Amino acid sequence: MKILILAGGLGTRLGEETGVRPKPMVGIGGMPILWHIMKIYSHYGFNDFVILTGYKQEVIKDYFVNYYLNNSDVTVDLSNNEVTVHRNRCEPWKVTLLYTGRNTKTAGRIKKAQKYIGNEAFMLTYGDGVGDISIPALIENHKKSGKLCTLTAYQPEGRWGALGIDEDGTVLKFSEKPKESGAWINAGFFVCEPEVFDYIPEDSEEMMWEQDPLKNLAKDGKLNSYKHTGFWHAMDMLKDKEDLNKMWAADAAPWKIWES
Repeated sequence: MKILILAGGLGTRLGEETGVRPKPMVGIGGMPILWHIMKIYSHYGFNDFVILTGYKQEVIKDYFVNYYLNNSDVTVDLSNNEVTVHRNRCEPWKVTLLYTGRNTKTAGRIKKAQKYIGNEAFMLTYGDGVGDISIPALIENHKKSGKLCTLTAYQPEGRWGALGIDEDGTVLKFSEKPKESGAWINAGFFVCEPEVFDYIPEDSEEMMWEQDPLKNLAKDGKLNSYKHTGFWHAMDMLKDKEDLNKMWAADAAPWKIWES
């Protein structure tokens, strides 16, 4: 099963980080967050990726084209222009880099990948979120639902502590980071049947996947959810980058399932 990864956005809320690289190439522990996402899928044996690029796509392309040499021990003999590879630490990945346009919206990027998917089910996620998602459980949930699309739903923690206060002002309960009003959000990590492409018109450059396509799938009763209650975190702002790097540095990264 192929995995589409949306990796073409500008990532403007990451400030200077995305002035020189696309958002999915911003690093956690010295490796792009894109690499971390791919490692999650690869841990479960899914290694066929289609990266949907846009903004500064050449950075992603250069990274993968040079991945083998950059992750190998080599001897360079300048006298005769020979390079000898002694040991490599590469991944079992097949990576298709699909340029989908600098300003194309998410639905348009997905539509452009249709010819690479054909008439097969596929997975899809964003290039900026990591989690300890059980991919086999997600796929099994999707199959049992009989729906055309399954998204991973997640309850984020609140940004501030919440207080339970009595009428006289007495604090009855203090929750440091409660779940926000029981609300579930879209955390990506989709499983899709090929029929979802029918929900994206050919003329979709300006269309967001999260708008008409998902809303119409829901309206038709074809959208399922897989509730993930473990860890998930998106790299949306600089603080998110700092938080994820702190977890990694402390060897406390819950998404690092490939070494669990």
